[in-house]
Amino acid sequence: MDIEFNKREDQNRLKLSEINRLLSEIKKGGGEKRLQKLREEGKMTARERIEYLLDKDSDSIEIGAFAGYEMYEEHGGCPSGGVVVVIGYVSGRQCIIVANDASVKAGAWFPITGKKNLRAQEIAMENRLPIIYLVDSAGVYLPMQDEIFPDKEMFGRIFRNNAKMSAAGIIQISAVMGSCVAGGAYLPIMSDEAMIVEGTGSIFLAGSYLVKAAIGESIDNETLGGATTHCSISGVTDYKAKDDKDALNRIRTIMKSTGSTEKAGFDRIESAQPKEKPENIFGIMPVSRAEQYDTYEIIKCLVDHSEYDEYKADYGKSIICATARIDGWSVGIVANQRKLVKSGKGEMQFGGVIYSDSADKATRFIANCNQRKIPLVFLQDVTGFMVGSKSEHGGIIKDGAKMVNAVSNSVVPKFTVITGNSYGAGNYAMCGKAYDPRLIVAWPWADLAVMGGAQAAKVLAQIQESTLKKQGKEITEEEHNEILDTISKKYQKQTESTYAAARLWTDAIINPVDTRKWISMGIEAANHSPITEKFNLGVIQV
Repeated sequence: MDIEFNKREDQNRLKLSEINRLLSEIKKGGGEKRLQKLREEGKMTARERIEYLLDKDSDSIEIGAFAGYEMYEEHGGCPSGGVVVVIGYVSGRQCIIVANDASVKAGAWFPITGKKNLRAQEIAMENRLPIIYLVDSAGVYLPMQDEIFPDKEMFGRIFRNNAKMSAAGIIQISAVMGSCVAGGAYLPIMSDEAMIVEGTGSIFLAGSYLVKAAIGESIDNETLGGATTHCSISGVTDYKAKDDKDALNRIRTIMKSTGSTEKAGFDRIESAQPKEKPENIFGIMPVSRAEQYDTYEIIKCLVDHSEYDEYKADYGKSIICATARIDGWSVGIVANQRKLVKSGKGEMQFGGVIYSDSADKATRFIANCNQRKIPLVFLQDVTGFMVGSKSEHGGIIKDGAKMVNAVSNSVVPKFTVITGNSYGAGNYAMCGKAYDPRLIVAWPWADLAVMGGAQAAKVLAQIQESTLKKQGKEITEEEHNEILDTISKKYQKQTESTYAAARLWTDAIINPVDTRKWISMGIEAANHSPITEKFNLGVIQV
């Protein structure tokens, strides 16, 4: 390995280390004191519950760990969105688990909490995965009720999804392990099976204080909606558990007796490790997002035996299209080539830019993968589509639209890994969040924005300075630099991987070495849901 490789490796590992440090803090939820208080109340913490429920020594992946990061700071923050979501295995069955974190504002729902719960349900619905709710929540966070309660993609959508999943035969199991109040009381009762923990679990539309205020009745919460009430009198819950572990053991028993479902039939053979070590990614990826590198080297670190079968290798070279295997699964890879390449016409093409010929190639490859029922993996490091008179006259908008059309109408599952840049319309064409990837993850150094930071800052600075000049103000070079620096810092903050993950534009920031696991578990999940639609591009400009 050369010196440059070692420098890159050191810098990129530092970025991963920083992400891991932040993640360690996030996993403390509302803080050690609050977590300890839950234990003293006879409860396990949200993460302890999930760890106990999952099969020992089995793989798992966490969705939205960075949700809420650096958001709602005026309200004390909302680590992980106040809810922990994990895809893993319970009694050998792949499931998605949603656990309220009562150490964060008693498990109250912030806007990002609702968005994260809806994302978990979306994953369950797309993949027909059983979903397990570990409920311990005080309900909607009232100071922000206008941002969580009334609209389509807010709190009420969760109960609508409960009903839709039940009708579709997707298993839902709830364990009420703490408070379950007001509208939130419907979630466990709209599940297929519900249990409640004696002494700590409670379900009611209104607590004792509100009941007293509303109708003048004096009653304690346990009598109003505790385990004995709902298991012996109301019949609201199906089982009474003596403690958290008893409830979790019952869930394991239920999952153990669950029958298998029809599969989609994605092809898988015995897994093999890449010949090129996945750890080499740290030395291959440049520290600067503007630098070039060879994407083929990245692909070799991700696919079985480091082998792939390239489609149209000599055409449209700014996008690589290839079939390969990841952990034994057959996949179709669509990746931005970040190295300066020469087109078939002998012209140089910039790395990370999508040209007409590349868009045309990718469109056809996506269609082929749909024809052959091969899941698609997008490796995004894209700065956008090529601009300028030559590209416009050559129909770049038309060719780009064809690629977007193919991505939009693809019926095989799609998985997106943002390895570097994710800018502008390139984000869309390479299956950004708006195009329904089953999972979308980012490497620690990823950037997501409408355009690169340097270009955007210059444009925004020009607009601001133009406004000031119209007001009769002259801008000195020092003032210009100050404006540019202020805008650059703000814009750069908004492009960082943590900013995107906080808002659930991505499902996770991952160690590149874990990419194979995420894609493999994602395809396994997708394999639970047979394809019922046909691939059709509709009307396109040819």
